[in-house]
Amino acid sequence: MIDRARLEEICREAGRIAMRQWPGAGHALESWEKSPGSPVCAADIEVDAFLKRELRVLLPAAGWLSEETVDHPERLEKGLCWLVDPIDGTRDFIRGRSGWAVSVALVSEGRPLIGLLEAPARGESWTATAGQGASCNGRRLQASTRRELPGARVPADHLPGPDKDLMMVTKPNSIALRVAMVASGAADLVATLRWGYEWDVAAAALIAREAGAAVSDAFGHKLAYNKRDPRAFGLLVSAPAIHAAAVERLAERAAEFSRTGK
Repeated sequence: MIDRARLEEICREAGRIAMRQWPGAGHALESWEKSPGSPVCAADIEVDAFLKRELRVLLPAAGWLSEETVDHPERLEKGLCWLVDPIDGTRDFIRGRSGWAVSVALVSEGRPLIGLLEAPARGESWTATAGQGASCNGRRLQASTRRELPGARVPADHLPGPDKDLMMVTKPNSIALRVAMVASGAADLVATLRWGYEWDVAAAALIAREAGAAVSDAFGHKLAYNKRDPRAFGLLVSAPAIHAAAVERLAERAAEFSRTGK
């Protein structure tokens, strides 16, 4: 049995480590690009190293998969695996904006058991356990119950022509926090049409699911974790009643994007 109190304290400390470098609190920060258009900063690396050390002590039998660590195939032999994004929403972090979070999930045989998001710049601690519900700052979450796709609230900077009947709401850079908005009822739909990584969504997807949201890839298929290729095409998290309509609306675009990347 995992020490849940210790796990939550580790995640809070990871958030404190990040806050000590967050420009939004007036701190200087070293940042660079891992590849064109893919920023990383010193806080990413420090938080990643801290979590890797402490989570391995907490649960030595678990494998490790993180955005900022070289992937080792030995994780595939483990029944349990940590999926970690030390700072999800690095662009907001670097710009001194609050739309970032530390994301930690524990998966077992391809399914999330525990998910935690620590968003200290927003004063938010999100958590979920499979089969036991989800909460934010101790408040139990209930996902959006919207029943019609037109008018659905979407965290976005802009909407393409076919989606002008949707309603934009504030969009944090962190995909995990956007998914958490559906879990809390602050948004009705989050959809992406690109290849993404398991560490980006594992914790938030469990939080949303445990709050009652529908969760799938862009084609409506269930997500799986700790795969040899830790990617999935797209993410679709929504109020359950509009999920099928969202999958149908995105189907042609999803097929085209997955084939061509455009």
